[in-house]
Amino acid sequence: MVRTAVRRREGAARIISPRVEPSTFDETQFFRAVHESGAQALLIGRRALVFLGLPVLTADYDFWLASDDIEAFNRTAAVFDLHPSHPPDQARQRGRYVLENDEHIDVLVARSLTTVDGQLVTFEAIWKRRQAVALDEASVSIPSLDDLILTKQVATRAKDLEDIRLLRILKEERR
Repeated sequence: MVRTAVRRREGAARIISPRVEPSTFDETQFFRAVHESGAQALLIGRRALVFLGLPVLTADYDFWLASDDIEAFNRTAAVFDLHPSHPPDQARQRGRYVLENDEHIDVLVARSLTTVDGQLVTFEAIWKRRQAVALDEASVSIPSLDDLILTKQVATRAKDLEDIRLLRILKEERR
């Protein structure tokens, strides 16, 4: 977050210089609060791969959320000064929305997705097969390895194909 220092002199404001301040977002506290909210929220995207120990970089968070839990998730996010781009009814119609301030969280609320090869992927099925990953004193729900691969097959961008390759290697190592 950039803040600008302002010096006032005889009623006139003069900008001195911008200061960059660190984010106050606490990832562990956020994940703990999401878990305690009871919202069915799955961490997906590259951040989930990071939690599995894979060598990828990402600057944001991606969640797939049960559409009935938007309000609970947003209340939790509000505590961390994260604001939704759309109200719950519009988010449900659109199938997605964003929470942001000095962090960026993409939130998927579609009940199902279709992979590029036509396979239907439903939130309910992935939620039933989820796994919990420990982060300090918090628990983060992420899809199973197979389901993470499926979520990456929805868009299949170049980075998704690389993520699929890494997930398959991890899956093979765990056998």
